[in-house]
Amino acid sequence: MSSMDDSEAVVARLQDKARILSEALPFMQRYDNKTVVVKYGGHAMGDSDLSAKFARDIVQLKQSGINPIVVHGGGPQIGSMLERLQIKSNFADGLRITDAATVEVVEMVLAGSINKQVVSSIHQAGGRAVGISGKDGNLITARKLRRTKRDPNSNIEQIIDLGFVGEPETINPAILETMSASDIIPIIAPIGVSKDGATYNINADTAAGAIATAMSAKRLLMLTDVTGVLDQNGQLIRELELKDARNLIADGTISGGMIPKLETAINTVESGVEGVVIIDGRVPHIVLLELFTEHGQGTRIS
Repeated sequence: MSSMDDSEAVVARLQDKARILSEALPFMQRYDNKTVVVKYGGHAMGDSDLSAKFARDIVQLKQSGINPIVVHGGGPQIGSMLERLQIKSNFADGLRITDAATVEVVEMVLAGSINKQVVSSIHQAGGRAVGISGKDGNLITARKLRRTKRDPNSNIEQIIDLGFVGEPETINPAILETMSASDIIPIIAPIGVSKDGATYNINADTAAGAIATAMSAKRLLMLTDVTGVLDQNGQLIRELELKDARNLIADGTISGGMIPKLETAINTVESGVEGVVIIDGRVPHIVLLELFTEHGQGTRIS
C-alpha cells in the first residue's frame, strides 16, 4: 500500500469516527443532566477486559453531562465464597435463600471486595467514584421479603421463607443527590438495613429499580448474561408493554433469575421511570450502544 493509500485510510477512519460522534449527539442531548441507573452484574463483572470497558462507558456518561448511578450484584462471586467456606446455598424463584451465616458473607463480598473493585475500575478510567451500601446515609431501609408459591397438588399457597432476603421499604436519595450534583459516581452494593437493625440481602435488580424510581431516573439499564427477554422459541423480544410482560411471567415463559428482573422492570415503569432495558452485559460498550445509538439493544419495557 502506498503512502497515499495509507493517508486515505487514516482520513476514512477519522471520518467514520466523526460520523459516529455526530450521530450520537441527539441521544446525548436527550439524556443531558438526566439520571441513568445501571444495574451491573453477571459474569461480565469477572472479565477484566469487559470490566475496563464498562468503567470507561460510565465515566464517559458522567463527562457527557449524564448522571450515572451504578448498582452492582455479585451472585457468582458470592457463590464462590460460600463454596470456599462450605456454606450451602439454595435458590427460590431466582432469589438466594439467605440464613444468618450467608448474609454475613453476602455483605462481606458485595460491600467489600466487589464494591471496591468497581470503584477502582472507575478511577482507572479517569472518573471519581465512591462506593457505598444501602446502609450508608440511610439509603435503603429494608423489610423482609415475603414470597408464596402455590402447591400444584393441593392448590394451596405456601409461604417461602427466604431468610435474610429483603426488599426496599424506603429509599432516602439525599446522599445520591449530593453525589450526582458533583463529579462523583455512586457505586452501590444492594445491602439494606431494617428499622430494627437487621441486615438484609436485596436482589440487585430490585434495589436498582427502587433507586431509579426514587431518583426519577430517565432510564434503568439492567445488564445480564443473556441478550434480553426471550420468547418461547428463544427469540429476543425487543419491545414489551406491561401487560405482555406480566403474561410472560404468568404463563411460565419466564423463569429463574429473569423473574425478579422482569418484575422490577414492571414496577419501575409503573412508578414513573420512562423505560427499563434488559441488555447483555457481555457485549463490549453495551451501555453506550443502548443510550447513544438509534437501534438500541436488548429488551425495552415501557
